[in-house]
Amino acid sequence: MFKQQNLSPKQLAALTALLLSSIIACSVYLLVYDWRYLLFYFLVSFVICYLLLDRILDHFIYRKIKLIYKLIAQTKATKREEAYLKYVLPQKGIDEVREDVEAWAEQKAKEIEKLQSNEEFRKEFLQNLSHEIKTPIFSIQGYLELLSDPDVTDSALHHKFVNQAQSNVQRLVQLVSDVDTITNLEINKDPLLKKSFVIQDVIQDVVNNLSIQWQAKNIQFHFKKGSESPVNVFADKNKIYQVLVNVFSNAAKYGKIDGQIIASVYKLEEGKILVEISDDGIGITEEQIPRLTERFYRTDDARSRDIGGTGLGLAICKHILEAHQESLHIRSTLNVGTTVGFTLANSPS
Repeated sequence: MFKQQNLSPKQLAALTALLLSSIIACSVYLLVYDWRYLLFYFLVSFVICYLLLDRILDHFIYRKIKLIYKLIAQTKATKREEAYLKYVLPQKGIDEVREDVEAWAEQKAKEIEKLQSNEEFRKEFLQNLSHEIKTPIFSIQGYLELLSDPDVTDSALHHKFVNQAQSNVQRLVQLVSDVDTITNLEINKDPLLKKSFVIQDVIQDVVNNLSIQWQAKNIQFHFKKGSESPVNVFADKNKIYQVLVNVFSNAAKYGKIDGQIIASVYKLEEGKILVEISDDGIGITEEQIPRLTERFYRTDDARSRDIGGTGLGLAICKHILEAHQESLHIRSTLNVGTTVGFTLANSPS
């Protein structure tokens, strides 16, 4: 009749009353051997026991449970919640209530864990940001002090110090710009302006604008065979351009002399396009790949600072693609090269 492990208060009261009234009725029947007395005492004792037990359970148990539910909600109950506490909750079994409380506790534990993780991330971010800002500021301060030294009269040396100070100012401006970009992406301050465009055209524009930076290394670019045919995607063209600039810049920075950069474009199922940019540079270890999109993460801090950059490029790429509800993936082998790929929506016909 009842599931023993999932009894509501009324069911528990009825079951207990049934047992008690049966015992009382059987005891009376053994004394008088009259089934009419048995039936009478059974009905009377069942009604009395049921009402008494139901009242006790409601007062001492479910009122406490209702209080727990109100504490879980932590707010004044709405009319819907009041109806739930009045009509639905009393029908729930103790095990169901336990499951509700355990689910709430698990949710709160996850929220606390997320808050702790966010707090650690915030501390690490501020620490890294402070370190990244101090480096160019101290350099600028040092060069300005040297320029203000009356003993330094060599014009060539003055010119060198000014150039170095300007270089650090530019680095500081780029850092602030990148941080501002990530912040705007996180708070959706800069909405996506999606439109249809040919992804190969944007790739070629990026290559044309950056190729002058590759001349010292004599890096060559080309599309992978079969990827030359125009493919339309539906995305924010300016933001995808920014993603490609960051990816190509990294490929050139960490590429080898007389190396090459290859762009591949594939049509996937479910209306997706896969874009991959590959280089044959220094590569990275597999253990470092999951951290590449972290802010300010550098695989080799000293080498990365010599090469330049703010350490925010791939973090910006990740945020832009997540805003498009797309994904970024990275494959790399040490001393072989790196491939950075991402998906985009195919342009609707």
